[in-house]
Amino acid sequence: MRRFLLFGLLVSAFSVVDDKSLAAERPNVVWILSEDNSIHYLRLYGAPLGVTPAIEDLAAQGITFNHAFSCAPVCSVARTTLMTGCYAPRVGFQYHRKTSVAKLPGGGKMFPAYLRDAGYYTTNRSKKDYNVVEGKVWDASSGKASWRNRPTSTTPFFHMQTTTLSHESSLHFRRAQINYDSLTTNPEDIKLADYHPDTPLFRYTYARYHDRMRAVDENVADIIGKLKEDNLLDDTFIFYFGDHGGVLPRSKGYVYESGLHVPLVVYTPKNWQHLAPWTAGNRTDGFVQFIDFGPTVLNIAGVKVPETMDGKAFLGKGVDRAEIDARDEAFGHADRFDEKYDVCRSLRKGRFKYIRNYHSFYPDGLQNNYRYIMLAYSEWRDMYRMGKLNDVQSQFFQPRPAEALYDVEADPHEVNNLGNDPKYRDVLLQLRTRLQQIVKDLPDLSFYPESFLVDEILPAGAEYGQQHRKQISRLVDVADLAVLDFPAARHQLQQSLQSSDRWERYWAVVACSCFGKRAAPLAAEIRKLSDDTEHLVQLRAAEFLAIVTGEDPRPALRRILSETTSPVVAAIALNSAVFLQDRSPSFQLNVAEIKVNATNDQVKRRMLYLAGKTKPGVNVNPRKRKKKPN
Repeated sequence: MRRFLLFGLLVSAFSVVDDKSLAAERPNVVWILSEDNSIHYLRLYGAPLGVTPAIEDLAAQGITFNHAFSCAPVCSVARTTLMTGCYAPRVGFQYHRKTSVAKLPGGGKMFPAYLRDAGYYTTNRSKKDYNVVEGKVWDASSGKASWRNRPTSTTPFFHMQTTTLSHESSLHFRRAQINYDSLTTNPEDIKLADYHPDTPLFRYTYARYHDRMRAVDENVADIIGKLKEDNLLDDTFIFYFGDHGGVLPRSKGYVYESGLHVPLVVYTPKNWQHLAPWTAGNRTDGFVQFIDFGPTVLNIAGVKVPETMDGKAFLGKGVDRAEIDARDEAFGHADRFDEKYDVCRSLRKGRFKYIRNYHSFYPDGLQNNYRYIMLAYSEWRDMYRMGKLNDVQSQFFQPRPAEALYDVEADPHEVNNLGNDPKYRDVLLQLRTRLQQIVKDLPDLSFYPESFLVDEILPAGAEYGQQHRKQISRLVDVADLAVLDFPAARHQLQQSLQSSDRWERYWAVVACSCFGKRAAPLAAEIRKLSDDTEHLVQLRAAEFLAIVTGEDPRPALRRILSETTSPVVAAIALNSAVFLQDRSPSFQLNVAEIKVNATNDQVKRRMLYLAGKTKPGVNVNPRKRKKKPN
């Protein structure tokens, strides 16, 4: 009897062991990223021409996230956010491309480094483009990196693979290269965004991009096929997502949904279903952001999420489906992209989108050399200059409101600003207040100009921000005077123009420029700042006077460019020069008369444009020799 019982126990024990042996001790994770890709090009998200069977099959066996968001609409900032789980403006890596690298706070590391410490084999194939100190993150990072090279077949792995097939550069063709016979997608079937003109070139560009998405899907299928060959599908979470939005004009580089709202599908493997709060084939409306992706992978792997990260896991042990489904908020930010300077913040809350344009006098369409290589961009601007666009299509090239509110369910292209509609006043104030709270709580380092960030703050950006929370909060308040009626803001603006804090003076002038001619009564006060001790205050004063009174800004621009020893100050000054020249040809700068003592890639790009050496369809940027998609 004892032998019989012992035999029974052994059979039972071996059965348990055998069942568990079918699963790895820890799950694997694979990330597949398609560059410059928003939800607007996938049938899975309602775009009829976005036929992606491999991605759709992945969704049928996993979870589709209806509301996944990049925090920034450009590669290096978005990718660094993914790797760190941190908001870029809090740490100081919000500028693309970096002038100086930031350091993660509190000894923090990129999340794959924590996986390596826990015994995972980490590989990247192969794009990096980080704006922070990298450290030891990858066991292998190259065009040949693969999980297949891990030490043993039982070593858990994290593999990240990026396809460039949908990158913006795939639409950098010349007119002579247009070939309708090469298209799979019929241009006549295209549904254009409301803000784009209906031209053969735009239809061809759309169709070509849809074809790129088909190629992306084939790449996804290839990666999944390799995992299947290796018998790894039952133990591997597969994330497919866009690395940020894009890439038709007014998407990449902008905080509209087309620039931030990305597809996200997560395949949940058979042996690890218990780590996903949804069953296969489900969709969730809960909002997730790029800051959440790293913490999610750590949680799946059973690795503690460090307190230095801003994100929250949405898969793994301890996650609450109800809490995730209830998430309804996403924060977005846009600063410098290559040589184009701007400061924009956005808050998606449920169906509403609030956008704060801190330099609202700059149009969205301000020259960016890399953007305008695309023929569709240049055609759009040419049509605007010839008066061939309607009001909605013209918005891109005109000054923006300081704040805007959109109902993105009723108005998916974000062209009908509800900010002045009394019916939505309460929503506007709620979202305005919430965004103010977010940028103050970070605190947001973009309330200092990039030159100050580079010269005085980095690499320890997060620490500096915490030490100067009160000053940043004050600067936010000064900048936000621009969203008030001018009579209500005038007294405080006048006081701030006389402040002993140079950055308070700076933001007071910027706010006045946002008011435009309504701020003309403060012109005499601002004219006094033409001799300010800070070059960037001088610049903003010259910019304001040019906008409001028509005074020639070129003497001030030439003086600042000849005096400054900071290449970043020079780049900011030339950004203003390009804006003012394109706004009023009478302010055209003669490049031969400009003496620039400090230079960098951004300065070179602006000088190329001012010299008339940029052409649609041709990359003449300083990085041409070592071309690198941005």
